[in-house]
Amino acid sequence: MTRKDWEKIVAARDLLGLEEKATLAEIKKAYRRMSKKHHPDLAAGGEGGKHPVAMHEITAAYQVLLAYCQHYRFPLVMQQDSLDAEDWWMDRFGQDPLWGKRDNDG
Repeated sequence: MTRKDWEKIVAARDLLGLEEKATLAEIKKAYRRMSKKHHPDLAAGGEGGKHPVAMHEITAAYQVLLAYCQHYRFPLVMQQDSLDAEDWWMDRFGQDPLWGKRDNDG
């Protein structure tokens, strides 16, 4: 993932008010809560009917997080500690019988 991708994920997480680790159910619950709060048809009209967060922003954030969840199973934060390539691989796929094997041939 690129830095831009991570920035989108972090912005979406912050917009929906999620923690660093969130389940798919928590993401959906946060989306529904924000939708009810900011939907023009459901929310109480304030500031002339304008809301601080537009529905399309909430929906875009939700879609970013859903796409992330479909492809990855990592926390919703960019890792600051730098693992070497082998440790990174084992951290994510070490339990897999095919991909979790270490190359001991040297």
